[in-house]
Amino acid sequence: MATDEEKQTTTFKTLGICDELVDACQKLGWTVPTPIQVESMPSALDGKDLIALAQTGSGKTGAFALPILQELINSPQAFFACVLSPTRELAIQIAEQFQALGSEIGVKCAVLVGGVDMVQQSINLAKRPHVVVATPGRLMDHLSNTKGFSLRSLKYLVLDEADRLLNEDFEKSIDEILNVIPRDRRTYLFSATMTKKVKKLQRACLRNPVKIEVASKYSTVDTLNQQYRFLPAKYKDCYLVYILTEKCQCTTMVFTRTCDATQLLALMLRNLGIRAIPISGHMTQSKRLGALNMFKAGECNVLICTDVASRGLDIPSVDMVINYDIPTNSKDYIHRVGRTARAGRYGVAISLVNQYELEWYIQIEKLIDKKLPEFPAEEDEVLLLFERVKEAKRLALKKIKDGGGKKRKGENYGEEEDIEKYFGHKGGKSKKFKAR
Repeated sequence: MATDEEKQTTTFKTLGICDELVDACQKLGWTVPTPIQVESMPSALDGKDLIALAQTGSGKTGAFALPILQELINSPQAFFACVLSPTRELAIQIAEQFQALGSEIGVKCAVLVGGVDMVQQSINLAKRPHVVVATPGRLMDHLSNTKGFSLRSLKYLVLDEADRLLNEDFEKSIDEILNVIPRDRRTYLFSATMTKKVKKLQRACLRNPVKIEVASKYSTVDTLNQQYRFLPAKYKDCYLVYILTEKCQCTTMVFTRTCDATQLLALMLRNLGIRAIPISGHMTQSKRLGALNMFKAGECNVLICTDVASRGLDIPSVDMVINYDIPTNSKDYIHRVGRTARAGRYGVAISLVNQYELEWYIQIEKLIDKKLPEFPAEEDEVLLLFERVKEAKRLALKKIKDGGGKKRKGENYGEEEDIEKYFGHKGGKSKKFKAR
């Protein structure tokens, strides 16, 4: 392990990265390698398998992309590397980083994700790209159905956000992919968290891997100011609006539990003059990317999202994360708050905890081994917003219903039932929700 002093003096050049890639790093503003890059790249360049654990926002993509591109320069071939990602947006972002780093050496990438025409993807595969970045299901679709496409000559396999890739949604596809790619390859597992399934996969498909861990098991960065506010469920919207109004200069990501809640909250906030936009698994791929681009460009400064946006997305200007709904899996908290305070920048994370979510919040504090301070606010001042917020939510629900919502024939929701439907809880009894 490198000492703190060595880390401070290390450069991409001294790590063994070639001049073309060092120049590409400088063009991207990467002047000094991050700790995960310092620790992992020597072993990667030495041809070792890796299992690397690091905080989100720590430079994991560069840590695997640079060694792969360096070896590609030495031994150029098509279908040289495959990177698997749990979300479409993260896959697109990884491909963009590969193309930016490999711009001087003519690297070709193909992105294979759902929600996009398979024919156009097949045309891109016919051009024999060097790097394929994919979600597992769509990659298997092409391996099964696209004539002439195989990964029999693959040299590198990367599983980014490996813990998420090994959940029940992707497990079958991952097993199928591992059965059709060469055993003689380099394999990298990168993740923010370690799980039993990651350990199991490590034993199954890595050969004598080097384990790199640059942070404690589950941790958040020191530049992140984390706070909570305990409140009655009926006042949660008021607190959300109060915080967004008080910190109106901030770019903010607000996390909800369900896809429907993103739409309802975004409409409610827009009714109150707050520039909010939703992103969720219910949206088409083009709409999701459009929402992300509007947020990145500053056209909207509040992004309402489910956990689909909590993994790996690098949106450098996020100042604040608000957990409107507390995640039922405390590890998801690490990924959510990792959207801010990235690459040494300062950030704020505020969790709104109602009486039904206290148990989940306690598990989060246990996981990060911290007792968080309470967000300071005078409740009387917050509740001055109550009637305005209630009316804004009523209008939002009306717009959703008038716009042809998902109400089936014979159903007759009252306002309280509608709100329970959109926010995924009723009477305090939590259910298992599919947050896409």
